[in-house]
Amino acid sequence: MRSLITYILFVVAVVGIGMFVGTHWPPGEWYAALQKPFFTPPNAWFPVVWTALYVIIGFVGARIFTQGGPVLLWILQLALNFVWTPVFFGAHNMVAGVAIIAALWLTIVAFIGRAWGQDKLSALLFVPYAAWVTVALALNGTLILLN
Repeated sequence: MRSLITYILFVVAVVGIGMFVGTHWPPGEWYAALQKPFFTPPNAWFPVVWTALYVIIGFVGARIFTQGGPVLLWILQLALNFVWTPVFFGAHNMVAGVAIIAALWLTIVAFIGRAWGQDKLSALLFVPYAAWVTVALALNGTLILLN
């Protein structure tokens, strides 16, 4: 029972903070006015994908905190994830945003590599996260070039 509560708390905390960040620094008119690349996902995808990813991130966090694993990389990726939105959408700073998201991508890849040896499930669960952040990194970088 204690383990289940830990998993629930991690998932609720990560999803809750993600929702807070997303609603307090929404894309808004500034982002809507930017010239976007052809590979920009539809706006409706972002909340759905991020909610699913935050559930996964919370689940993986509970696993590594209860079973061991690269805790510091997990904390770092979460901090980078949450700081990107206010920098990019709040401050409209695309250059700092691309630096943050590049660091996030590297941290996710490092997490996958470090977790692989002791917790393949956590490593595999971060693969879709890495894929989505790859698209986000490319989008952020292309937005700088186009605008």
